[in-house]
Amino acid sequence: MRRYFLQGGGFAGMRRGCGLGFGVVGAGVSGIAAAGLVLVTGATGFVGAAVARALAGRGVSVRLMHRAGSDLANLACVPGERVVGDLTDPASLGRAVAGCRYVFHVAADYRLFVPDPAAMRRINIDGTVALLRAARAAGVERVVYTSSVAALGLIGDGTPADELTPNEAADHVGPYKRSKYEAEVAVRSLAAQGLDVVIVNPTAPVGPGDIKPTPTGRMVLDAARGKMPAYVETGMNIVHVDDVAAGHILALERGRSGESYILGGEDLMLSDIIGLITKLAGRKPPRVKLPIGPLMPLAAAMEAWARVSGTEPLMTRDTLTMARKLMFFSSAKAIGALGYAPRPAAMAVRDALVDFSRRGLLDRARFHPDVLAVS
Repeated sequence: MRRYFLQGGGFAGMRRGCGLGFGVVGAGVSGIAAAGLVLVTGATGFVGAAVARALAGRGVSVRLMHRAGSDLANLACVPGERVVGDLTDPASLGRAVAGCRYVFHVAADYRLFVPDPAAMRRINIDGTVALLRAARAAGVERVVYTSSVAALGLIGDGTPADELTPNEAADHVGPYKRSKYEAEVAVRSLAAQGLDVVIVNPTAPVGPGDIKPTPTGRMVLDAARGKMPAYVETGMNIVHVDDVAAGHILALERGRSGESYILGGEDLMLSDIIGLITKLAGRKPPRVKLPIGPLMPLAAAMEAWARVSGTEPLMTRDTLTMARKLMFFSSAKAIGALGYAPRPAAMAVRDALVDFSRRGLLDRARFHPDVLAVS
């Protein structure tokens, strides 16, 4: 088990924020406050809300797009105009982008089990193209598109992949990864036609504001509750959601149109991630490591039941297939070209635990002293 050191500058320049954990303060990018009106799509989501908070914290005037009926809890402390929009409704997108100088397109359908892949494609691919075309028609100067490392190539043997790792459509497992790959291809095509758009590819964000939660956030919460009796070993890159938000702003200010930038943090084995979570949450880590092969029939049965019951399966054949490769990535391009500076994964986990406890989802009495010091 590797050692994690939480002392130091991980929380420098941070503040408590409206029950959502911590928001970035004092790390502004020069000139962003004079940007004019900026649209953030998916503003109620995990990453979208972090981008909105980061922009508002820098004095930017923001318009926050969300779907009708969305949970607005993540926007409780974000000043700005709210606008209802839907990526499947082109007319609503025209209204959302009207009068905006810049657009951060963060909205996406992020699920690892998708009974109806066509619905995901309408949002992630068709909706992205419709929004970017609306932005071009409205005279938006620059778009930052939130893709994902799911759209990139993967080496899988522990060598970190980067933006130039070979990447083919057939390499992408599951509807989500395929939709993000095809969406990024479409975005690059629009860039080639003259649209000023920068692509960012976050890894696995962790931190405050994961109210749904995302699949990664669910893993953090389950481990912190002691509800993970076993695990399947793999590797992934963990990044603080506020670092992802800061990376979006850096991409707006310093990125090159048509290029992509990985916004990652730290490559870790899943056993180390779970060990970190359980240590900080005051729990014992699971000791049982399960092999992938024998789990495939069980995953198929869980998927079948999920389709009948409308529930989320505990595992799927796609997630098990993905676990066969170590999902490690390099952020060297963003660090060098944008000035991106991610903090250690331990800080992301600590902020997530603090936020979950504030929302009554975890018992803070169990927490490690390093977590209690900021909770």
